[in-house]
This record gives sequence, structure tokens and C-alpha cells, in this order.
Amino acid sequence: MSHPTPYAVRLADEITRQLGQLADHLSRLPPPQAAQVIAHVLAPESGVFGGVTHLVATGSVFAKDQAERGALPAEVWLALGRASNELVDIALDLDEHKDTFQRVGAQPTATAAKPPAPAPLVVRRRR
Repeated sequence: MSHPTPYAVRLADEITRQLGQLADHLSRLPPPQAAQVIAHVLAPESGVFGGVTHLVATGSVFAKDQAERGALPAEVWLALGRASNELVDIALDLDEHKDTFQRVGAQPTATAAKPPAPAPLVVRRRR
């Protein structure tokens, strides 16, 4: 006798499917609209990235409880805790650029008389 798929698993599957759709749409949007979507996704309180970060942090709390009971290895909890901390650090790094995304997203879609000058790509790591 098969067990029905729990609601939370179906919800996770649906969210994953919708994130794929969002990525597909993002790849086809004009730059101002893509910037608006990215700004919305990265919004600290209401964005997808914040939601995923919160979800991983919640999973870490669950894993800690289960590790303390002996149901999960401590390494699982530690890995989720590290992932949660890394996501928070990444969110802080991205938060520095939210105004840029909002500014680019507010620009009209019509091409300007003079296109913006390309900037050299420089890798900068802060940790």
C-alpha cells in the first residue's frame, strides 16, 4: 500500500518547478525588467533568497534537535548550520547592490542615445 505524498513535499516540488520557470523568464527579459525581478528576488524581508535562507535556518534548527536525540548525525546539523551562515553572508554581500538593481529596474526599456560603457570585470572577495 503506497503512502500519499505529504503536502510539504508537494509544495517543495511546486516551488522548485516555479523557480525554474522564473529562471527561464529571467533569461529572456530585457535588462530593466530582469533587474526588477532580481531586486524582488533579493529583497531581504520578502524575497525568494531571504525565504530560502530562512528555510535552511529552520532546517538547521530541526537537524540540531534531531542530532541531539541521536536521530541524525551531528555532521548534518553542522552542514546545515554552515549553509545557513553562508547564505546570510551572501545576502549581506548582495544587499550592498540592491539600490543598483532598483535603479536599473526603474530605467525605461527604450534604448538610450548613448549606451552605457562596459565596465571591466574585477573579482573582489570580502570574507
